[in-house]
Amino acid sequence: MYGQTQQGGLHRIDLVTGEVINIVPQPEVDEPYERFNWDAPIFVSPHSPTRLYFGSQRLWRSDNRGDKWTAVSGDLTRNEERFALPIMGRVQSWDNAWDLSAMSTYNTITSIAESPVQEGVIYIGTDDGLIQVTENGGKKWKKIEVGSLPGVPATAYVNDIKADLFDANTAYIALDNHKFGDFEPYLLKTTNRGKSWRSIASNIPDRTLVWRIVQDHEKAGLMFAATEFGIYFTVNGGGDWVKLSGTPVISFRDLAIQRRENDLVGASFGRSFYVFDDYSVLRHVSERQMDEDAALFPSRDAWWFIPRSHLSAWGRRGSQGADHYVADNPEYGAVFTYYLKESVKTLKQERREKEKELNEKNRDVPFPGWDALDAELHQEKPKVWISVEDGQGNVVRRVPAPSGKGFHRVAWDFRYPSPYAIELQARSEEALFPEPSGGFLAPPGTYTASLYRQVDGEITQLAGPQEFQVVQLRKGALPGGRLSSVASFWRKYEDVVRSASAVNLTLSKSLVKVNAMKLALANSTAESGDFDKRLHDLRADLMALDSKLNGNRSKREPGEKRNPTIGSYLSSVGRSIGRSTYGPTETNRKSLEIVIDQLDDARREVESAQERISELAQDLLEAGSPWIEGEPLPKR
Repeated sequence: MYGQTQQGGLHRIDLVTGEVINIVPQPEVDEPYERFNWDAPIFVSPHSPTRLYFGSQRLWRSDNRGDKWTAVSGDLTRNEERFALPIMGRVQSWDNAWDLSAMSTYNTITSIAESPVQEGVIYIGTDDGLIQVTENGGKKWKKIEVGSLPGVPATAYVNDIKADLFDANTAYIALDNHKFGDFEPYLLKTTNRGKSWRSIASNIPDRTLVWRIVQDHEKAGLMFAATEFGIYFTVNGGGDWVKLSGTPVISFRDLAIQRRENDLVGASFGRSFYVFDDYSVLRHVSERQMDEDAALFPSRDAWWFIPRSHLSAWGRRGSQGADHYVADNPEYGAVFTYYLKESVKTLKQERREKEKELNEKNRDVPFPGWDALDAELHQEKPKVWISVEDGQGNVVRRVPAPSGKGFHRVAWDFRYPSPYAIELQARSEEALFPEPSGGFLAPPGTYTASLYRQVDGEITQLAGPQEFQVVQLRKGALPGGRLSSVASFWRKYEDVVRSASAVNLTLSKSLVKVNAMKLALANSTAESGDFDKRLHDLRADLMALDSKLNGNRSKREPGEKRNPTIGSYLSSVGRSIGRSTYGPTETNRKSLEIVIDQLDDARREVESAQERISELAQDLLEAGSPWIEGEPLPKR
């Protein structure tokens, strides 16, 4: 890796050993000193990873990663005496308070670019208003005054210059003139190696300096510009620019593209780095799509793995507290990007929008009527989700998604839905997909995603299906089971959990119901004796079954060790397979078989208890007790 301190302190860093070596090019004995910019440009040739270019007042080239340097130009700047230049409108006295020790050097190269299409076509820009172009690796240079570019002042500083990734004749340049009180965006393009230029600043706002520009490596017209107030992108080569949301309104001084992952990295001035994960969706954006009701864009391959914490099993900070800085990773799982032309609105939202317009015009707001208000009250909230299906067309997961207007991103965490039984709640409105915890992973393979909407019970497929791949990120140190077999065991475990949790919840509710039946008996006109004995025996049987499933209650209270139960076996298997793709051990397989065998008996006992509860509840009702929730409604 290469890095530098200010004013040309170039270093090469060995990321294996951590060692650092200074590789600053040095002038010959009879040559003047090198003038390096505060941020002297480093450029790795697209034609050889060992070839570096580095700029002072001249261009240096190394073909062995900085061990040896050769100057491939003379002085490419104006080579002025800075003390003779006017400051605040006139040349200042030598006796003024000059201090240059920690200031930028002047008359320096600020930017370097070599065409990836044609080797030897090199552009450089300077801090004193010059562009230099060579078509033969530095043997001959052509000087261009920035003042000759349309609309650009002669004093403009070249912030960035980039050679087009697809056309050897095309290049881009970003300049600024803020040191002279001019904050306009200067962004230009040449298609004839600098002979002529035209502005592509288009609709970038006034007083918005442009610092950097980068081009997508697949779609020529997709470009990003780092500006004084955020990052902009264009899909038509600068015809129109759109500001990217989600970044602070601050100066972004550099941009880079990680090509494998299609990530855009922006370096802000004092506010850290920002990463726009997988911007490839912008390659597919078109005016036609924006006119459609919805669009679901292609997804990149999703890396399949189980996340781990660097500090503990749970949580990002472990036990380090808030002082330990951590940042968000990219969304885990398969990420889907979609677009909705309009928000999916409720009747109430539609009414309020109309009323807002009337209020703004200071006009009467009519009463909507009781039927309309009742319709609003009864209406279910509209829903949007993405349905994930496997290669056989089986639904794997519904991923809930925002229903607002515009672009959205949601992630599927590779997991099946939770298999745990769902307990009825007192509240009437539930979450879209209530999950006590997620299921286990789906295996790598080919999947599809489709976008759906539900309004007033009508289900509409808005977009898709889009096919995507789930790809294993890494293999473990030990060879585990075949992933298809591992996934089959996960599905088997989920089926057992689904049944066990249903049995456990039913048992828990049965105990609650028996207590309710005691109250019903106390409020009945039944004779003493028979009902009391039946209730006592029923409760005793349920308590025994609870101990069988979950262990001795008295021992559970202080946390004393208990004999193995269905619950303990299940918990052991879950802990083993829940954070590993290795697959089940022989112990895991044996434990699950024990659970399956014991669960059959437990299910039969719970079902029998349910029948006894219903029979006893009916008898109590006939004996004059109050009705008990969950039982059939009384006929009289």
